[in-house]
Amino acid sequence: MKITVVGAGAVGATCADNIARRELAEEVVLLDIKEGLSEGKALDMFQTAALCGFDTKIVGSTNDYSKTAGSDVVVITSGLPRKPGMTREELIGTNANIVKGVTENILKYSPDTIIIIVSNPMDTMTYLSLKTSGLSKNRIIGMGGILDSARFKTYLSLAMDCPPNDIHGTVVGGHGDTTMIPLTRLATRNGVPVSQFLDAETLQKVAADTMVGGATLTKLIGTSAWYAPGAAVAALVESIVRDQKHIFPCCVSLDGEYGQSDICLGVPVVIGRSGWEQIIDYKLNEEEQAAFNKSADAVRSMNSVLSTLDLGI
Repeated sequence: MKITVVGAGAVGATCADNIARRELAEEVVLLDIKEGLSEGKALDMFQTAALCGFDTKIVGSTNDYSKTAGSDVVVITSGLPRKPGMTREELIGTNANIVKGVTENILKYSPDTIIIIVSNPMDTMTYLSLKTSGLSKNRIIGMGGILDSARFKTYLSLAMDCPPNDIHGTVVGGHGDTTMIPLTRLATRNGVPVSQFLDAETLQKVAADTMVGGATLTKLIGTSAWYAPGAAVAALVESIVRDQKHIFPCCVSLDGEYGQSDICLGVPVVIGRSGWEQIIDYKLNEEEQAAFNKSADAVRSMNSVLSTLDLGI
């Protein structure tokens, strides 16, 4: 098994480190355009193998895509990160050209790979990669919903003073501060609805905190978060390479599901060796479906910007 991570910034490097430590591949390739960055970080990571006891080879490459040949999974994190006060949507002009180019270069050497998109705005970048690649739709996956759901579960656990692992909670819709939808109605603590532990006002605050979870971190640290995104990517990669069939909320191409088509949005899917294998219908109520439709409208508006960028899709 071979996995490539494109982009050796904080997010990409943390993804590679998590993947290697979990021994999800025999080889992890870390690629970046900055001379020496990926080689240095890969060497630093590989030197931890003797201390941490994993047996994954980690190599770096400065923009040499031939080193990525035969990758089973490729994680694209490249592009500009968020800065304080910046929305994910503001990154579209710059990151669209980057993600399109990376997708094309990857497919020259790994035509049958599964692509995981982390770059923002993630829903639009997932849609762009799908349109650029020509791959079957189940092989293009946006990571955001896993991360948003982890934040949702964290805030719920803090509100109830219980372990995060006791919580099941899902965020659907777009991976944006105003487009994600934390499904408080369906969240449970060891199978018990969280509404039995928390009042409506507290649940509303949890949902609000979840929606601005990324912006909160960006304000605190001055750029995009990386620890939780890296762990989220590793969980997704593990379900793919080990064919675990986990149900994760991921950004995937919809064809009538949840009332939407020709768009990539976060919905619960079964993740296995062939990518995303099945979309799960959570039977949204009227209010939730209305929010999902509103989220789709916002993402579709962002997608329309792609046609103004001369991307040839």
